[in-house]
Parts: sequence; structure tokens; C-alpha cells
Amino acid sequence: MAEVRFTKGHGTGNDFVLVADPAGALDVSPATVARLCDRHVGIGADGLLRAVRVGADVEATALAAAFETTALASTEQAFWFMDYWNADGSTAEMCGNGIRVFVAFLVREGLVELPAGGTLPILTRGGVVPVQRTATGFEADLGRWRMDADEVAVRIDGVDVVRPGLSIRVPNPHVVVALAEDAELDGADLTAPPVLDPVPVAGANVELVRPADPLVEDGVGRIRMRVHERGSGETRSCGTGAVAAALATRYWAGPEAPQDWRVTVPGGVLGVRIVAAEDGEHVALSGPAELVYSGTVHISVGDVSGGDR
Repeated sequence: MAEVRFTKGHGTGNDFVLVADPAGALDVSPATVARLCDRHVGIGADGLLRAVRVGADVEATALAAAFETTALASTEQAFWFMDYWNADGSTAEMCGNGIRVFVAFLVREGLVELPAGGTLPILTRGGVVPVQRTATGFEADLGRWRMDADEVAVRIDGVDVVRPGLSIRVPNPHVVVALAEDAELDGADLTAPPVLDPVPVAGANVELVRPADPLVEDGVGRIRMRVHERGSGETRSCGTGAVAAALATRYWAGPEAPQDWRVTVPGGVLGVRIVAAEDGEHVALSGPAELVYSGTVHISVGDVSGGDR
């Protein structure tokens, strides 16, 4: 058995097991991830985040080359890869809540220095995400977003009729469904995954959204959201899902809709900003990041080995 140190953290209730692996010595299997994230027999979490230097991991090195970011890896500022796994042991492009918790973890572990107002680039499977430390937490620039033209029919347990969904990538795939009443949002049964037609090739997170009344207050749009995440089930929050929900609601509301949004999820409140950039419209996600406790866990030798994954 190998003893591995971990930290438990969360962003608005979206919780993670975090492991520091600067040299890329851990080779964690999907089965190990699923066991660690199991809420009955493991630590319990919506996913696992492994912190590894770009040059110490084969996948990260290839991603950096693909995103043309190899120069960043050689700077004095450490360039880190967020190796994100869902609770079922599958991998995902990135995680909007997780990346804030990831940077908070790097700072507390002394792996990076990041003063208030400073920005740290993080490599993810979805691209390079700059994360800024703010007075109240962290804000991540998720970059450009994309909306698919075709609607998806969504069948949700507890909702009486099939609803149309809007497909948005930021960069994770999402399908956003608008609901007319609070009772519909509260009564939806997300213990089972919503059924999508057509089925997205890579799957999708599904967000159920209820606009506030009034929708806009003091120039800020307001919505409530619940989410079913692929690979994790219903979670108390989803960062990229909050962004997708705000983008979809802005689209439905029309050209006069605001660029700033307040998204209330079961685990708290997230901020979404839509900003113009040289390469197109970007979206920024802000919110808290909490590190709850640290400990050690024993993993079978077969699950952890030296070398790159």
C-alpha cells in the first residue's frame, strides 16, 4: 500500500479530492478515482484534481504543445496542469469550480505565489485558463464560448413534458433548459440523468434554469440553477454550467440583456461576466474556493506507480 496525502476542498458545494504530484509520480487509475470519490466507502467528492507540472506529465506536455503554450512551461512561474477526473473515474475538459479550488490549493501548499490581483495560467484539457486572485476568491477566464444551432429535446424525471435545450460549450458541453416555475425547478428529479435527443457524442452536463422575477436588478441578471453532471450526477454547483446557464438566458432574453449575471445554485452563488476580447467574446467565472481538511489515504500499490501516465 502507498500512502498519499490529499486535501478536500469545494467551490459553492462542488467538492473535490486534491492531490499534489509536481513530479508526475502518481499513476492514478479510473477505479482508484471512483473509489476515493465514493461517498460511502471513500473520501467522497464530485471529482479528483491532480496538480502536476506540465513538463512532468506526458498528456500535459502534449496538450501544451497543442495549445502552443510550451513557452509558459519554461518560465520562472511554475506552469501547472489540472488533471481533472469525474467521480466515476472518467476525465473531463475542465471544471469551473474546480479550477478555483485548484489554485487555492497550489497557493496553500506553497507551490505558487499569487498575490491579490495576480493571475496564474492553468493548463486544462480544454485549454489554458488564466485565474486571477480577487479580494473574495478567484475569477477564471474561461475563454471563448460556442453555441450549437440545433436544439436538443430533454426529458427530465419530475417535469411533465419534454423541453427544448440549448447546447453551449465553455469548453465542457452543456445543454441548458429553461423552466417557468420554481416548483418545476425544485421538483425535478435529477437522481437519474436527463434523457437527451439527439444524444451528444461526448455526453453533456444538463442545467435546469429558472429566471428570477424581475430578471435584471441593478444591471445584473439573476437566475437559479440545478445541474446534472456527466460522470458525477447531480452536484450542488457546476461552474462551467453556471456560465452556460447565464449565456443561454442572455440569448433567450435578447439584445438588451445584461453582461453580468448572478447564478444561485444549491451550494451558493457564482458570478458570471461576459466580456469583449480581441479573439471574440470571453466569459469569466468568479466565486469562493474553500479548503476544508487534509489527510492521508492508502492506495494499493497497483494503483500508484512512478513515471508519467
